[in-house]
Amino acid sequence: MAKSVCDGDNARLIALGKKRAARIETLAGIGFVLPSFIGFFIFILIPVVMSLGISFCNWNFLKGWGAIEFTGLDNFRKMFSDNWFFVSFKNNILFTAITIPLLIMLGLVMGEIINRHVFGGKIIRVMIFIPYIASVVAICTVWQVMLQPSYGPINQFLMSIGIKNPPRWLVDNNWAIYSIMMIYIWTQVGYYVAVYMAGLKNVPADIYEAATIDGASGVRQFFSITIPMVKPTTFFLSTMGIIGSFKVFDLISVLTNGGPGNSTSVMAFYIYKSAFTDFKMGYASALAWALFVVIFAVTMVQWKFQKNFENE
Repeated sequence: MAKSVCDGDNARLIALGKKRAARIETLAGIGFVLPSFIGFFIFILIPVVMSLGISFCNWNFLKGWGAIEFTGLDNFRKMFSDNWFFVSFKNNILFTAITIPLLIMLGLVMGEIINRHVFGGKIIRVMIFIPYIASVVAICTVWQVMLQPSYGPINQFLMSIGIKNPPRWLVDNNWAIYSIMMIYIWTQVGYYVAVYMAGLKNVPADIYEAATIDGASGVRQFFSITIPMVKPTTFFLSTMGIIGSFKVFDLISVLTNGGPGNSTSVMAFYIYKSAFTDFKMGYASALAWALFVVIFAVTMVQWKFQKNFENE
């Protein structure tokens, strides 16, 4: 009888010990998560909610909170008659439509060449990746010198081979946006190569060996094996690339400041200009939410066709 009582006490003590350990583990987990949650709540969630509210107001933030004036949907209606908005949106669409396909193609082709045919591929991969992690200001300074219309080495070379009137690049209304696209591709392609090379490592070598035995050429193997096998990687890069292209700001801000005129203005730059140059925080918030809707819609369309990018 006494033994059964002791056994019951021991079982209760063990159960209490397990509950206490579980409680401590839960509190420890909360302690680890809490700093990130507080940061997310203060620096992301609250500003996002506030920006939605401010998008329905006119507000010059230099005048303080008392200057907020509710205007309803005026900021959203204003977009439909704003030439800067349409030019910025058109430039963004053009920027995305040109840079992302080129980055996908260049990243895959360069990754395949380095992965299968180049000795010392790791060193070359590092060299290609350096522009992606380099300082934006340093990159812009170098390219401003390279693309200087009169004395830049690129135009000097073009004139030396007989082109009398080479493009004026960053100071030309027609060429400025394409110049920024070129620089953007140069800075980003290293990341695409690195991701594609990681994806190519997962392609079984025996598939290529079997194709070689069957007489398939390198080009045929690339189109029939490599491209289909890295479709998940292509989906990831295209999704993230489109989102990133709609947020491009730093290159434009440093290189052209949206000029000449508004020929290189894109959505992110116009949002910044509206908020911190024109001090129209309400309109800038409305523009930011319009950009969010566009990015969200594009992402949903991509996810809709996600199955097309899955390996069979």
